[in-house]
Amino acid sequence: MAYVIGMVSQKGGVGKSTLARMMAREFVTGGLSTKIADLDTQQQTCCNWAGRRAENGITPEIQVQSFASTKSALDEISRFDALILDGKPNASDQTLEIATAADLVVIPTGQTVDDLHPGVVLAHNLRKKGISPDKIAFAMFKTTGSERENSSARDYIAQAGYTVLEGEVSVSTAYGSASDQGKAITETSFKSLNDRASILAQSVIDRMVALQERQVA
Repeated sequence: MAYVIGMVSQKGGVGKSTLARMMAREFVTGGLSTKIADLDTQQQTCCNWAGRRAENGITPEIQVQSFASTKSALDEISRFDALILDGKPNASDQTLEIATAADLVVIPTGQTVDDLHPGVVLAHNLRKKGISPDKIAFAMFKTTGSERENSSARDYIAQAGYTVLEGEVSVSTAYGSASDQGKAITETSFKSLNDRASILAQSVIDRMVALQERQVA
């Protein structure tokens, strides 16, 4: 059975595609055949990133393809061990399709209420439409390094009734530079940044595996 992860957001620029690329790299490094389905046909952020990665000869190779619909992307499930659905921001119908198909739905968010509130509203909307809150998890992105702000943001999400994944991705020019070269955020030139992002990646994997095991049981 393939793992299916949905990356969704209520607004752009919160780290959704960055998270998709990181998870694809970690899956492939771990020996799983993986594809990113880039469902934002206008921006094609992941497709463009994969092009830079290929041009710079970065390994391992990450398979990315643009799809016009969630349904066509899901046709790829039988060919891969993991399928990552990178959706459009603010796409309610598509977002629900992704959430329905995914084993785990990840919503990236920053620390401020301007980021947290839209993410929680999205989670609530998915819940109202039948998505189990257990399938929804938040990932902390663009954090400032302030433990007080980080703790406050995590409490905000927990009080709303949702899981917050371990680890975080802080604001760093090194992450942006890595992306410009076609690298994932676990492939920067700085071990400390890679390790920090790796904690988040492992938390996504652990959560996904736990949910699948719960379904089997």
